[in-house]
Amino acid sequence: MDARALESEATSAISGSSSLEELEAARIRFLGRKSELSQALRDVRDRETGQLLNPIKAHLEQAVEERKNALERAELDRKLAEEAVDVTLPGEEHPVGSLHPTTHIRRLVEDAFLGLGYEIVDDREVETVHYNFDQLAFPPAHPTRSPRDTFFIDPFFIDPARLLRTETSPSQIHVMEAKKPPIYMVSIGRVYRRDEITPTRFPIFHQFEGLAVDRGITLADLKGTLLHVMKVLFGEDRQVRFRTHYFPFTEPSIEPDVSCPNCDFKGCRMCKFTGWIELGGAGMVDPAVFENVGLDPEEWSGFAFGCGLERAAQLRYDITEIRPFWENDLRVLRQF
Repeated sequence: MDARALESEATSAISGSSSLEELEAARIRFLGRKSELSQALRDVRDRETGQLLNPIKAHLEQAVEERKNALERAELDRKLAEEAVDVTLPGEEHPVGSLHPTTHIRRLVEDAFLGLGYEIVDDREVETVHYNFDQLAFPPAHPTRSPRDTFFIDPFFIDPARLLRTETSPSQIHVMEAKKPPIYMVSIGRVYRRDEITPTRFPIFHQFEGLAVDRGITLADLKGTLLHVMKVLFGEDRQVRFRTHYFPFTEPSIEPDVSCPNCDFKGCRMCKFTGWIELGGAGMVDPAVFENVGLDPEEWSGFAFGCGLERAAQLRYDITEIRPFWENDLRVLRQF
């Protein structure tokens, strides 16, 4: 092997490489494991041959490194020249999230009641039987006390038995125990019931529950408050009616209904072919509830009401199903 001729040929091939791919091919040809130079170094048996070949290998390795640096600099210069960024062009628009329709309704409700002077209360979701049923005057045999209707966390024989609250009403008891009237408060949050999933029902939903306790409060005050909130949520044109009903913690009790936005009284699955959709429950606070929290029902009167946020969103946005509120389908949620 003519070592000097090999060095000259290799130097020419390395310096003449016009791309990193060509340079790598030259490196493998002259410095790879199977190259002539590497094979010769393995067969070295005398000092003179080693002193000749090792400097040649070092020289070629240095030439490869220098050519590689030069090619990388040239590639960078080319990119800077050809792929320059025009900073005056508008940037790419990043996707922006939107508020959930339930959140829209919650904010409308909060604004409506803050404007009336109410306090917004955020309370716990895990309650005891004492606050969820007993203090609200639920009879011992009331069906909602059954595990068929309520999500219990502890067995009945544990005292106090805990459960996922079936409504936000327990927050009213906490507030009445903590402060003296006059009280004007609204509690908003998640509640849980063992309901069958239907177009208007779901085991988890949000509720806003209000309480007003003062001297001289009448049923007319309750109806006026609810009508004001209904107009805020659904506009002036939506029809509202009140029906008598029964709730353990109010007497007398009423249910507000709102005209169905889907069928205009023609009947559909959403309104169960009645033309009306029940929005919640309301009524005058039962004297037994006042006695449970140490208030004199002869001195104080009040009203309470509870409505579902998802139900209100259905009526406001003409959504026929409650399930999309919990399915997190972005095709639906991006519309709000």
